[in-house]
Amino acid sequence: MKHLRHSSRSTQRGVVLVTSLLLLLVVTVMALSMFRSFGMQERIAGNVREKQRALQVANSTQEYAEWWLANQSGAIYAVSQGSAAAADVTCGNTVVDANAPVGAGQICIDTLRIRGISAATWPSSIPSAGPTMGVLYTPPGMSAVNYAVRPGFYIADAGALATARGEVYQVDAYGFGLTSNAISVVESTVAVTCIVCNVGGL
Repeated sequence: MKHLRHSSRSTQRGVVLVTSLLLLLVVTVMALSMFRSFGMQERIAGNVREKQRALQVANSTQEYAEWWLANQSGAIYAVSQGSAAAADVTCGNTVVDANAPVGAGQICIDTLRIRGISAATWPSSIPSAGPTMGVLYTPPGMSAVNYAVRPGFYIADAGALATARGEVYQVDAYGFGLTSNAISVVESTVAVTCIVCNVGGL
């Protein structure tokens, strides 16, 4: 009777092949997951960059609006008289360009809330062609390619101070990133006061 002898070398070759294929599969899965992770991190970094771009533009626009407000002769006159600013206007669906002429702007009689608009959602309703109210402003060193829609602000007269020695204003400003999906809105309350007030003929 003859015994068939199996070669241990051929058996080992089969095990090595299966093990190699399994290791190749594991390495491929790990490589694919790493590439996917890198792509996700790049998207997150891009979103953070756009958020920061929109926030910086909104802050710059707000600072300009506050500077403009503090330097308005109409606002200073209003503070000295203890009444609403002579420069206050009913801001309908009109847009003013702060860069043409340089230093242009407007103070609105009614706040966004009185007009039934939330400051947080106001910019999201702005079409790519631009807003339908408020003041457009281009910060120095920026061009139209830096954002999807030009930044802007809205200044509203919130009334006189309790001491009748000044006026309170609400400033809302917004900025966009490269896409219209990246929006930042900032808001501040500014009190313009007078040193020497002529209230009630005193």
